[in-house]
Amino acid sequence: MSDIETIGIAGAGTMGAGIALVCARAGFRTRVFDMQPSALERARDQAGAFLRKSVERGKLAAERLPQIMGLWHGSTRLEDFADCALVIEAVFESLPVKHQLFGQLDKICAPQALFASNTSTLSITGIAGGSGRADRFIGMHFCLPAQLMKLVEISPGLATSQQTFARAWDWCERLGQQPVKTQDTPGFVLNYFLIPFHNDAIRLVEQGVAEPADIDLAIKTAMGYAMGPMELLDLVGIDTQKLLCEALYDATGEPRAACPALVKRMIAAGWLGKKSGRGFHPYQDDKMFGA
Repeated sequence: MSDIETIGIAGAGTMGAGIALVCARAGFRTRVFDMQPSALERARDQAGAFLRKSVERGKLAAERLPQIMGLWHGSTRLEDFADCALVIEAVFESLPVKHQLFGQLDKICAPQALFASNTSTLSITGIAGGSGRADRFIGMHFCLPAQLMKLVEISPGLATSQQTFARAWDWCERLGQQPVKTQDTPGFVLNYFLIPFHNDAIRLVEQGVAEPADIDLAIKTAMGYAMGPMELLDLVGIDTQKLLCEALYDATGEPRAACPALVKRMIAAGWLGKKSGRGFHPYQDDKMFGA
């Protein structure tokens, strides 16, 4: 029987908000940390809107909505993670930032608490090295949008203990997700393919081969994907795509992983995707995908 009942999610951006919703929806006490109160408010509003839409669609009993939201607690204080048995980090892809975060958490959380990173490109072993508890550290990469997708890539670092891996795997199954074991390699399975694929799609736009909407339509129609690459890039965030490219390219030297020039121009223009109202497509609201 797993001892993991209270979860901490560090970071209330697109990824963190989705993971927090998955945790609360599965019945776990969920604490969400972000330095920005507005980010916490937005994440909670998005979760409520998503659940209301789920009720409207008949996918969630109405009485479950307040129960789920009652398990969702936002905070700007890391100290509120003191009772968490598992902390999942979902901040941006910067090794120094992740080291600083986990260094603080190591002083706050109980010795038996597990630390996990939702990174999709950085080395789990490298992040664990700054956590103060490398044997109780593991990679747990949720697939975007987390509130709809079941996949979680679970990646042990070199020092991760077998007990840590077993606890994380068991908890992931209790969460209702589908864990897949991967090695601690750049991009794991999903982003090893996805980041170069997205860059290829961006370069088609750069070369004038097709408009973003037509690329999305072609991929969805031919391959049966729920979202096209430009739609998914807008959801991930154009600034996040740049960080992902830099991390994967630095680790592999793969030319297709190099950040396209258009990405940098879009960032300079403030076209960061759905969160800014404009990416490859325009947006009228910041609702969570599926809401």
